[in-house]
Amino acid sequence: MDNFKILKEKIKNNKANVCIIGLGYVGLPLAISFCKNFFVFGFDINKERIEKLKKGISYILDVDGNEVLELIKKNKFLPTTDESVLSKVDAIIICVPTPLRKIKIPDISYIIEATKKIKKYLKPPKLIVLESTSYPTTTKDVVLPILKETSLEEEKDFFLAFSPERVNPGDKNFPITKIPKIVGGLSEKSTELTELLYKKIIKKVYRVSSPEVAETAKLLENTFRLINIALVNEFAILCNKLNIDIWEVIEASKTKPFGFMPFYPGPGIGGHCIPTDPIYLSWKAKKIGFKTKMIDLAYSLNRYMPKYVVERLKELLGNLKDKNILILGVAYKKDVKDLRESPALDVIENLKKENVSLDYYDPYFPYLDINNINLKCIKLNKNNLKKYDCVVIITDHFIVDYKFIQKNSKLIFDTRNVYKKYYENVVKL
Repeated sequence: MDNFKILKEKIKNNKANVCIIGLGYVGLPLAISFCKNFFVFGFDINKERIEKLKKGISYILDVDGNEVLELIKKNKFLPTTDESVLSKVDAIIICVPTPLRKIKIPDISYIIEATKKIKKYLKPPKLIVLESTSYPTTTKDVVLPILKETSLEEEKDFFLAFSPERVNPGDKNFPITKIPKIVGGLSEKSTELTELLYKKIIKKVYRVSSPEVAETAKLLENTFRLINIALVNEFAILCNKLNIDIWEVIEASKTKPFGFMPFYPGPGIGGHCIPTDPIYLSWKAKKIGFKTKMIDLAYSLNRYMPKYVVERLKELLGNLKDKNILILGVAYKKDVKDLRESPALDVIENLKKENVSLDYYDPYFPYLDINNINLKCIKLNKNNLKKYDCVVIITDHFIVDYKFIQKNSKLIFDTRNVYKKYYENVVKL
């Protein structure tokens, strides 16, 4: 019996059952996309997530809760906490978190746990794809050995590949189905099956020679962004000292039709990708005796930016003790309900050390209860705005009325270039 041919025919004819492990910002949109061609199980250990999905409640901005409910009713999608569904599927895609520990060491425990669950129910033929971002060789050196404990063979009984997630939460122009997909299998057959599977939902799939190339490509993409953001942040600090508008400098540089790509400064970096992914590469490099100087320096500079925001506030207001400050926007990026690694949290932590009177406003977060922060979102009205010594724009959500804020605030520190024109009460990063 040729397991490769069996799987190929099932995928080709839309007869394969698919399971997505991890229904977060990557896994849930992916699951919904695959429902157009296959029956999809969505497995997650978070019971609250599963219950919400069964009621048609989406916790991901890019996924419509009504669409989820409709797919469940049509028997195209089944969200579950029952790991035994892994025995009923032909293809499994791992989309679990890969955070950093406090000591900046990669935490791949979720990948390991997911793989152990797959091993428990592994029967040929099966295609397994890792999407979770990790350091090079994770697929080959971590996932493969666990699966081989079953005595089953890759390329014969099961097929293993890596395909990095490229989701950009909140991006309406590039949903998951419009972003080209990289696939790299441990064998040629694994690559072919993975390509065939993703081509069901994504037009352009790009093959590479190995999982290691695919893993490293993802890290290069985000390291590129980390370093260029650090560069423009350093320029912003320098331009402030030279009394030059960094935003105008960037707009001028953008007029060059080649050799320049605009990046923008800000109060820090957030999300799962840019703050963490390059550190996976840095960690792996140290393991082989190589120091990634540019990555480490860029990471350090970007991590400094929340402190720089506080330093600028001291320049504007003097002693910050007992000053009333409003943080505007706490999500890690505009128009998303996501706090992961948000620089706003670091700014708040640093301001608390200065004994300021602190509030925040963010339409996506009615309250903050994270780390040492416990705050409720204020109402944005004239009376409230007038009591603050400074309003600090950290996240520039589109739905906020910035004209209203400018008219009713004493002072605004704009870290996102919301105000393109000059206003007497607005100071830019």
